[in-house]
Parts: sequence; C-alpha cells; structure tokens
Amino acid sequence: MPLSDAGVRAAWGSNGRHAALLEDAFDVLLETPGGGVALNGKAESRRKARQAIEIVAARADQGLDVAQADVRVAIGQARQGTGGGGPIGRRGAVAAKTAAQARYLELLAAHELVFALGPAGTGKTFLAVAHGAGLLVSGEVDRLVITRPAVEAGERLGFLPGDLLEKVDPYMAPIFEALTDILGAEQLRRRRDRGEIEVAPIAFMRGRTLSHAFVIVDEAQNASRLQMKMVLTRMGEGARMAVTGDPSQVDLPNLSDSGLAHASSILDGVKGVAVMRFAAEDVVRHPLVERIVKAYDADAAHRPR
Repeated sequence: MPLSDAGVRAAWGSNGRHAALLEDAFDVLLETPGGGVALNGKAESRRKARQAIEIVAARADQGLDVAQADVRVAIGQARQGTGGGGPIGRRGAVAAKTAAQARYLELLAAHELVFALGPAGTGKTFLAVAHGAGLLVSGEVDRLVITRPAVEAGERLGFLPGDLLEKVDPYMAPIFEALTDILGAEQLRRRRDRGEIEVAPIAFMRGRTLSHAFVIVDEAQNASRLQMKMVLTRMGEGARMAVTGDPSQVDLPNLSDSGLAHASSILDGVKGVAVMRFAAEDVVRHPLVERIVKAYDADAAHRPR
C-alpha cells in the first residue's frame, strides 16, 4: 500500500503499537519497506486491514493526531464495512467515530426526544452536548439546558457551600469539559453569563416549561421514575431533548425505581421518540474499558435475578 510518510507513521505507531493492534485484529503481518506498508496474510484479512489502514492514514494526512483509540475505531469500522466517520475535534468540528455514533447523530437530528443507553465511553453525552451546542450556535434553539441527578438520587445539595451553580458545577465537570472542547472556554463563559447555557439539578426543574431549548438529561439512570416523568414533561414549544445514561450503573437504593430504563421502554415507538442502545463494542476509550464492560456484563448475566 503506497502511503505518505505521515500515513506510514500513523499505521506503524510509536514502537510499532499501532501495527501490533492491526496485526492482532486481522491476523496479518504488517511491514514498512519504504513508501508505504506491506501486508501479508489471507486475502480477506488483508482487505479489511487495508481498509483500517486507509482510515488511519487519511486522519494523519489531515494533520490530525492518531492515537491507539483511533486505530481501534478504524479496526471496528473495517470489520463492520463502514467508512471513516472523521475526527472528533475542538470547537465544533464534531463527527461520529463509529457506526453507532453516526446512527445516534442521525436520531438526534430527526427526533424531538432521544434516549441514549449504554456503557461509559461510547460518546452518549459528548455527542448530545455537541449536537445541542450546534443548535445553539446556529440559532435553532435559544438555550442549552443541562440537568442531572446531582451527587445522590435524593439531590441533597444543601450541605455544600455556595450558590446553586457552585453546588452543581463539580458534578457537571464532564459536561463543561465537552462544551469547552466544542465551543472554547471564552464562548462558553459568555453564553453562560447571558443565560444561553444553563445547568440545574433535576430537583430544580419542577414547575418550569422549557421552550425553544435543547435539554440534556445526563446520568439519567439515577433519576427516579417520578423525576423522569417530571423532567420529560418540561418540554415546551420548539424544545428538543436527549436523555443519556447507563442502566447498569444505577445508584438508587431501589434499582427498579430507575426512570431511564422505564421511560425508554414505555416510550420506544412513540412518534417523535427514538431509543439508541450502545454496546460494549461501541466504547471508544481505552481498550481496557471495553473489556471491563464486557466482564461486568458477563457477571450480571450469570447472577440470579
């Protein structure tokens, strides 16, 4: 395969780590004779390995960094027969990195209410934030409202010092990291100061009507059924909502009281509602995260109900 120098470096990786991932994934031998890479193995294995390398090399040729996570995503895309989804980058340059993420973005664009269920590291929250930020910047919504059960299901925030924002902010760190990555710190600050970006625990949503807003309900597995019904019915004219969470990480005393699994079940198929379910194979963090998720899933499957 003829490749640019950047493409060869990306395919090989530091100390051959990327090459090792590709070789293990497709049962091929990868060599760099100069001016490109050479693949040895069965024809089908070589074909899929070539697809993965092309995705990796294209990213490198765009001047983007190629990490082991990007190589694993390329491997997954080649196995599934999908093309490269493109990078997830700073300040609005957001695209899907897996076929599941691409489907998720399609659902967010086409439905007023989208539930995203799945393990950590699948991009549920990040892509919801990116989509909402895009709607805000383009003027399609007036506000981006982010809510979640804070600290505990009971929302016991009173003992913490400071005003509401100061109480909630530490627990919204993943959201603000995503917003900073997408909008930049200065634009995020300005929009928060103008009230265009708002954070609030679910307990403070009662009695409100959210019109012309994109609402993200994060960590929704820790919202009770009553809280979930309450927050879902806050939607006003021109509002859209994404509800994200991992049903396997419920912190409520009574697991059956989780509103996420209940709401996504009874609303699946309702007009305007979509449910996206991610699996361990969709994790795009450290490869160990996928193996951890699978181990916990296997343990849960063997435990008596």
